[in-house]
Amino acid sequence: MGKGDKKSKRGKIVIGSFGIRRPRKKSYTPVKVDNAQVEAKAVQEKSAVSEVKDSDENAVIKQSKPVKEKKEPKAEKSEKVAKPKKEQKD
Repeated sequence: MGKGDKKSKRGKIVIGSFGIRRPRKKSYTPVKVDNAQVEAKAVQEKSAVSEVKDSDENAVIKQSKPVKEKKEPKAEKSEKVAKPKKEQKD
């Protein structure tokens, strides 16, 4: 079980092989997307944004929620007073 062992992780690192004990890292492969789909989605988003802008001009402003008040910090714990040591019985 060392550098010469083909079945151990250390041996596989030295030899430069892969297997169950030393699996390969999964490589990231980006997914191809058609440009037509991307453009169609962008057009839909732009139209949705323009509709929202039009409706915002006539919309009533909503009131925001009240801000919560901050609680007072808890008092610091008092330090413990050391008790006098008990005398040992002889």
